Amino acid sequence: MVKLSVLDQSPIRLDGDARQALEESIALAQATERLGYTRYWLAEHHGTAGFAGSSPEIMITRVAAATSKIRVGSGGVMLSHYSPLKVAENFKLLENLYPGRIDLGIGRAPGSDGVTAAALAYGNEIGIEYFPTKIADMVAFLADEPPVTKPFKDVRATPAVAQTPEVWLLGSSDQSAAYAAHFGLAYSFAHFIAPQVITPVLNYYRDKFEPSAAQAAPRANAAIFVICADTQEEADYLAASRDLWRLRLNQGQHLPYAHPDEALAYDYTAQDLRVIEANKANRFAGTPDSLREQLGVFASDNGLDELVILTITHDFETRLRSYELLAEAFGLSRRVEAT
Repeated sequence: MVKLSVLDQSPIRLDGDARQALEESIALAQATERLGYTRYWLAEHHGTAGFAGSSPEIMITRVAAATSKIRVGSGGVMLSHYSPLKVAENFKLLENLYPGRIDLGIGRAPGSDGVTAAALAYGNEIGIEYFPTKIADMVAFLADEPPVTKPFKDVRATPAVAQTPEVWLLGSSDQSAAYAAHFGLAYSFAHFIAPQVITPVLNYYRDKFEPSAAQAAPRANAAIFVICADTQEEADYLAASRDLWRLRLNQGQHLPYAHPDEALAYDYTAQDLRVIEANKANRFAGTPDSLREQLGVFASDNGLDELVILTITHDFETRLRSYELLAEAFGLSRRVEAT
């Protein structure tokens, strides 16, 4: 059995706004909880007109309050910008508010352009080379143990918790896999970013994994972009928005999601079409039956028992319908009493 979870980037449509996107995130979390999805992760992005989720900690609080059963977490907090102590305290507080439901996913990527990343780290002279130390300190603060940074050896993160949140390291390279393996953390691979290297990276993570107090054995999932529709023609039509969005992203444009009609009418160059064709490796689009087969093979080939589904369409209704169809295809157990 393959478990399904959700990655939500709080996307903004071309004729919409950030408030609408955030309201849709809450509605989608409630719907996917009822549908039987395992966890709901909120992403972190800065300096973009395409995504509204710049603070996953705040959205976790709102989503967890609007639900009752589904696990809620960050996918992820970009730890390179922040104090390990502050991140640990935020998630200990969340764990106290919603015990047994909180995931702390951390990432190394900036989630922004270079100048915005510098603004996020304003006044902090510690560079990305300290990322492994930040992981070690954050894990220690979560576990009420002395951090590895000796000047902070007597510092403790509050409030205390009965159990620590699940910690996941998110990434798309062997470097992130190496960190997850070294610190004995669960690992989530971003297939929607780097699909070509998933198998060797996951193999590397499992081979190099060192057991920890938090994780006795390697544990991995993969975040994948999926559009599920009643027909292949509709799935391809809806995916046109994604194709144009990724093309523009490759060109340095961080824009809202266009309507499929606009995407299909776009004046593509021959080079644009080649880029779009190459980018199709980053997504799955199809019917419930075809995706059940494709994703089942994908999970089996990569030794995965959980897939984290990222779905974005221009209209919220088709986005929600995609999650509904996928839940039915994989036989998820509905939560009758979910909020």
